Amino acid sequence: MGTLGGHLVAALLFLIVVLYYSVLVSLALLRGQRLLKRPLPPRDKRGHRWWQLVSVEAVVKVVFSLIVILPELFYPPGANRMVMVDWEDPKRPFVFQDTWQHVTMYGFFLLSGVVDIVSQVCQTRQNMKLERAAEALAFCVLVLLMINHIENKNTLESRVHALFMLPAFLVGLVLIIEVWVPDQPSLWVLKTWMGLVLSNWLLHLTVLIYAPPSGQPWSGDNPVDLAFVTTFFCWHLGLAAVMLAAIYGLCSLWHHRFSSWKRAPGAEYQPCPLREGSEEPEKFRAGALQLDGGV
Repeated sequence: MGTLGGHLVAALLFLIVVLYYSVLVSLALLRGQRLLKRPLPPRDKRGHRWWQLVSVEAVVKVVFSLIVILPELFYPPGANRMVMVDWEDPKRPFVFQDTWQHVTMYGFFLLSGVVDIVSQVCQTRQNMKLERAAEALAFCVLVLLMINHIENKNTLESRVHALFMLPAFLVGLVLIIEVWVPDQPSLWVLKTWMGLVLSNWLLHLTVLIYAPPSGQPWSGDNPVDLAFVTTFFCWHLGLAAVMLAAIYGLCSLWHHRFSSWKRAPGAEYQPCPLREGSEEPEKFRAGALQLDGGV
């Protein structure tokens, strides 16, 4: 992933997932849902096809993780970074440090997807707490490895990766809280907001490090460049909030339009038209009094 393409693919995949969750959270808030995602029915009440047994999110975790792991090890074609130790060197040094850190990061997201599948397919009832714990573990590993990842980097790369760790840490913290206190709308919003910051910032740091628009590389020795890195990150906090608000607004329009379509014409309550001097109200009152007297 230590290339423009590797960072770009990872950032876009993160962004796709977070945009999906942004829509999910927005619709849950508009509908007043108590649960963000309903658990799957018991296994014996589901169909027998695989897409009826497993959630889309679990499959997406596995597929997206493999998309970023395999190029780390085997791209460009003919490369093989499966080796961890250089056995030809008498000192037996470790090799491909960055590759193995990236593979480990995404390997835990792959593990989270596998845990989801096992929870949904192999157990009688879906274990939501186990799934949340596995996802929280993936983000905790991401932060831990990122702390080591910035070692031996220049000042600029250390700064942008340190800022990347902030939203990753907050997402992991929210996921840990949700293991014991799930389905809190405020946590849904915070997690989604930080997820947008994380994916947007990963896109930005990819451009900043590998393809700066000015054509001139940023300098870690220039304090002005470092100051603007932090400034841009703060802008991303606001940009992510605006994106989330825009998604909520679009979902609100769709929700109200869809609700109006579903409402059948004439389904609203309408008073029964009665002619003046009609005997029907008197008959109704007399019947009600007889029922009261019988009770």
